[in-house]
Amino acid sequence: MKENIKEVATLVGGFFTAIMGFLATLNIKYAWLTEASISAFVTVIIAGGMLAVGIYTAWKNTYVSKRGRKQKAELQKKGLK
Repeated sequence: MKENIKEVATLVGGFFTAIMGFLATLNIKYAWLTEASISAFVTVIIAGGMLAVGIYTAWKNTYVSKRGRKQKAELQKKGLK
């Protein structure tokens, strides 16, 4: 999953870099569209993806939800937990 997030972030970063290069050839410049801003945006995508995966994993691997509590009760009933 981590590799997928990094691949998507790299794809987005490459897309923005390509747009920046294309606009530069047309002599169109945006002050906010720089290599540093693209790099920062890619970092935010990676961090957000890792946060989402971490939250999802923690939620799925605990018995907090109603479904999880039922599962825990069944496991305890069968002596597996």
